Amino acid sequence: MKIRVRNGDTFWYYSQLFYIPIGLIIDSNPSLDPNELKIGTEVEIPGFIKESYRIKQGDTFWKLGERWNISVDAILLVNDYIDPDTLNIGSGIHLPARVITTVVDGKQGYSYSVLEKDISRLKEIYPFIKLNSIGESVLGKPIVQMKIGSGRKKVHMDASFHANEWITTSILMTFINDYLLSLTNVKPIRGVQTHQVYTEVTLSIVPMVNPDGVDLVLKGPPGNMKDQLVKINRGSTDFTGWKANIRGVDLNNQFPAKWEIEKERKEEKEPAPRDFPGDKPLSEPETIAMAELAHEEVFDRLLALHTQGKEFYWGYEGLEPPEAERLAKDFERVSGYESVRYIDSYAGYKDWYIQEFQKPSFTLELGKGINPLPLSQFDEIYRDTLGIFLVSVYRWY
Repeated sequence: MKIRVRNGDTFWYYSQLFYIPIGLIIDSNPSLDPNELKIGTEVEIPGFIKESYRIKQGDTFWKLGERWNISVDAILLVNDYIDPDTLNIGSGIHLPARVITTVVDGKQGYSYSVLEKDISRLKEIYPFIKLNSIGESVLGKPIVQMKIGSGRKKVHMDASFHANEWITTSILMTFINDYLLSLTNVKPIRGVQTHQVYTEVTLSIVPMVNPDGVDLVLKGPPGNMKDQLVKINRGSTDFTGWKANIRGVDLNNQFPAKWEIEKERKEEKEPAPRDFPGDKPLSEPETIAMAELAHEEVFDRLLALHTQGKEFYWGYEGLEPPEAERLAKDFERVSGYESVRYIDSYAGYKDWYIQEFQKPSFTLELGKGINPLPLSQFDEIYRDTLGIFLVSVYRWY
């Protein structure tokens, strides 16, 4: 919500007026010097929107403030062009409305266009979110990174490496929305004080690593690629089981962590709906983007969301640090998911990250069943994994 600075206004005053932590206001206005606010400058107030209202008989700003449980000065700030003493019946004003419900609807086919819409809406309400394009998919869709927080500790989460595991994106985006609501309403999630997390941790999110593949599963092939994709799909026009990117490369078999072993033992030797690791590691724009992001940021922890199995993997070649085992025990405790240290699999993002940085890194297999998991599992999956998300950002040993 945008307001304009008046004589004597400060960020501290706005934080008291709207009950918003001052750090969120400062981070929502990175181009402004909090100590030199100029009259007339636009300021973003996170966690609020302007709601339209038409004046009725007997209305005054004072009565509206009582009725809506908001300060009269807050009403004045969003109606700086109106004389409160001369309100006309039927004339339109704005009322500052605190956002207390989610805007993300995870219980739907979560395509790239839905993701774009939700990210845009979240950025509008919570302007302290930082957005970056870390690269593009094969078809030129931006691979978006969201960053929330100002702390030195870095936690990364990503989803939809695999196309038919798109429910992981809707789960992750739902958590992000709940986290943002908690920050601006100063309400804990399961006892976790998220504002303290915000000041200590920078959370990195890549909600959809494989946008082309997700859209293929949910919407079918682009017209100009239909014949090519049907051929890769062994003549079938049913793409619901597709895991790979749009070129038929399995993105989570693309990383240089014993890639040669994975390449040799995979039955798929050419582009396929799943399991083809490519002709060389990091051959795909999506995996290149994720590898470059990791080298640029060097996260303290990494969570890669997949489905299915109600388990998670956290070891690689004995290179995982002792902290990973402690986290694994906590993850198992709060989720009921099975902790698995080693599996006979290589070339995944988690494997490579542990190899490169010796940081705790996890592959989470959400839910249980046949991919794509049905949305009827959404609530159960979210309930089980919320604790893992929270532990990953607040539990430091």
